[in-house]
Amino acid sequence: MNKFEMPEYRHPDFSQEMFVNAPSVKYEAAEKDGVAPENFHSTSMYPEYFKIDGEWKLAEESRMDSCVVYCEDGHLAVVEARNLKKGDRVITGRTERCEEGIYMHCHGFEEPGAKLDDQFVFRQGRSRETSYARDYDKLFELLKYEKENGGNVVWVMGPAFAFDADARAAMQALIENGYAQGVLAGNALATHDLEGALLHTALGQDIYTQESQPNGHYNHLDVLNKVRRSGSIPQFIEDYKLDDGIICSCVKHNVPFVLAGSIRDDGPLPEVIGNVYDAADAMRGLVRNATTVICMATMLHTIATGNMTPSFRMLEDGTIRPVYLYTIDIDEFVVNKLLDRGSLSATTMVTNVQDFITLVAKGLGVQ
Repeated sequence: MNKFEMPEYRHPDFSQEMFVNAPSVKYEAAEKDGVAPENFHSTSMYPEYFKIDGEWKLAEESRMDSCVVYCEDGHLAVVEARNLKKGDRVITGRTERCEEGIYMHCHGFEEPGAKLDDQFVFRQGRSRETSYARDYDKLFELLKYEKENGGNVVWVMGPAFAFDADARAAMQALIENGYAQGVLAGNALATHDLEGALLHTALGQDIYTQESQPNGHYNHLDVLNKVRRSGSIPQFIEDYKLDDGIICSCVKHNVPFVLAGSIRDDGPLPEVIGNVYDAADAMRGLVRNATTVICMATMLHTIATGNMTPSFRMLEDGTIRPVYLYTIDIDEFVVNKLLDRGSLSATTMVTNVQDFITLVAKGLGVQ
């Protein structure tokens, strides 16, 4: 029996004096496309409320470093500054304790009476010596809950998975068994995973024995060329009758993936999005529905995804639940980059991601 219990969200007590006496929020029209007014309010990953005409309203899709637009229909839209349109009514104010009609609610998932820390504090760093047994158990329970209750799990992956046969098989098993609703990665992960599927190598090394193959440094370039000749990843998989690995499983099981481009990409694969802003928008399209995000062995993708991931999600029935964020990397520096997110929404683990993913698959009984 799964022991996981979803924390209950508690709105602020708006009957308190600080809320009753707070002024209504102010806003100014954007003077031109992509330019916010002076003193614009920048959002966080936490739930934020804005007092409008005497009523406190929640910005439902808050995320890091965006603006809040008061729409004509009364809706509060969270918009990146570059996507503002001339005339948008942009909320202004730099305080977050009701002084300007703005309140940031950091502890909505805390039990009543729980000891609350300051609004922004860094959590204690975690290292190679930290015990992660309880974290694994909680992750197993969370993933089972997500699968059983229609959750949306997005995996953010670096290329390390493609270099190991067991890691590829573990991730494939998770996808095939319904534990993935989206994958974010780059050209390298997809290229080397497809190289593994076609040639059983990654960068020319056997993905099980690690033995370098003759002229193996051409393997990934040949795979890239073959995919480009096919015109798309799905067509390449069909052309060569491939059926193993991460990308093949995503295609087979209709799990959407976004491949964000890099200036150093070979090829790249046809599906790789070369424009950084288009890639960010596509990534956000997957993250927008995520209820759990697991970032593994990719510093830049992890930071980017973390900044676009809120600590909460409003469901269709109006209930609010936390968004769980995991960061897994062998480098302590990488995992500590995103610690300042609140105790419920961030868990960091310092470990080899190939070991991590095989343990997760075994813990869920899919491998």
